[in-house]
Order: sequence, then C-alpha cells, then structure tokens
Amino acid sequence: MAPKWRELADRLAERIRNGDYAPGQQLPHIRDLVEAGEGSKSTVHAAYRALEAEGLVASSRGHGTVVREQAPLKRLGIARYDKAKWRDGDEVAFIADRVASGRSYRKNEQTQIVSRVKAPALVAEAHGLPEGAEVYARARVVKEGAHPTHTLTSYYRPEHVEGTRIVDPTPGPAGRGGGFRVLYDAGYEIDHMKEELFARPASADEAQLLQLSPGEWVVELHRTTYTADGTVVEFAIGVHAATRFAWAYDFKVPDSARTEEGVQ
Repeated sequence: MAPKWRELADRLAERIRNGDYAPGQQLPHIRDLVEAGEGSKSTVHAAYRALEAEGLVASSRGHGTVVREQAPLKRLGIARYDKAKWRDGDEVAFIADRVASGRSYRKNEQTQIVSRVKAPALVAEAHGLPEGAEVYARARVVKEGAHPTHTLTSYYRPEHVEGTRIVDPTPGPAGRGGGFRVLYDAGYEIDHMKEELFARPASADEAQLLQLSPGEWVVELHRTTYTADGTVVEFAIGVHAATRFAWAYDFKVPDSARTEEGVQ
C-alpha cells in the first residue's frame, strides 16, 4: 500500500492533469488540506514536495504552491538555425522556439553579460586554443515572462568579434539577427554545428537562477559552430530547465553508402 502522502500527491496530480487546477492557480494551503482530513501537516507537505519534484507545481514564499504551465516550450533542433530566420530576418534562435511553440516573446527577455575571460579547458579545447587564452564570454539568461527557461554562454575568439555588437553588453539579442548575423557580417558565415546534450542534477546556483523546484534536473547543451572551412567561431554551453522544454529534430536521414557510391 502506498504511503498516505503518495496517495494524496497522486490525487492532486490527477486533478491538475484534468484541469481542475489550472496553470497559475494556487493549490489549497497546507492547513486547509489538514483541516479537510487529507492528513497531517507533514503528509500534505510531503505530497506537495512530490508534485514539485515531478514538475507539476512550483512553491515560493509569499505565493504558495502554484500549478505550473504544463505545455513545454518546443526547443527546435535544426530548424531554429535556419539562415533565413537570422540572416534575412530578425528571428534569433530563442525567438524561433517561441514562434514554433505559439508563445509570445519580448526581446528583452534575453539578458546578457559580456566579459573577456581566460578560457576554461573545455572552451580552449573547442577553439583549439591553449588553456587560459583569452576569449569573450557572452552569458545570457532567457526568460518567458518572469520565469527563466535557460542560460546560454557563448565563447568567441577575440579576433573574430572585437569591435562588433557581440561584445556590446546591451540587453537583448546582438542587434538584428543576433550573434550569427554579426558573425556573418564579419565574414564568418556559419555552415554546420555539433550539439551534445546530457541531463544532470542542477547545482545549487543553477536551481536558484532558474527557479527550479527541489529535485528538478537540467539538460546541458554543448554547441560548436563552424564555418565551411572548419573554423570554430562559437562554442556555447547552455543549461536548460529539463521540464520546461520538449526537444524536436526534423532532418533528412543520411545514407552514407549512397553518398559513397556517388563519389566513386
């Protein structure tokens, strides 16, 4: 038999999924459920903690326990980097995700801090630089409304971006088309990318910055961006709240055997 807190959590979760408690709606105060005979204070508290860990609710001082938006953002894979979006238009990657998800956005929902730093080992290796060489770090926090969704820090060689909008700390994208358009205008047109993803527990700092519930995980992204001749023009590390994104990839399936036949 499941413990009483688990039974209560399951009942509340079912009501959330059925729409009895809508996104943004506050769940009953713990004392109200205790008075209604749902269990002791510790039982109700344990049930609410379980709902937090499952990403169904968020708790904060002064706001109580509130049902979270259950439809995650669609985090596009290949399509978010379509050159027509940023080269010919003004749809930078995080905005492309919002458009694909049918969600609103404001450009100032992306903040940034730009600094010149010594390259950590991972960054130096990606850029083919000695560890400790200086690079520009462009650190962003992206929010949906008041709620952070992810962080992204891009690292660049100074000779690629010195004097460009990429190193301008003004909040928001780096001008029309964002960073990829800046690189394009500087003669570094992006050609291909490598993305690596892995899930892990959030650090204490990440949990605070992204306003994560206890027990929530993050998805870490490593993105290496190349020009056609193989020059690395950006290496980025992103930290995404795992429950706030659905990752989507749509691509042509390769056939290396057919490609080799065509070369022969």
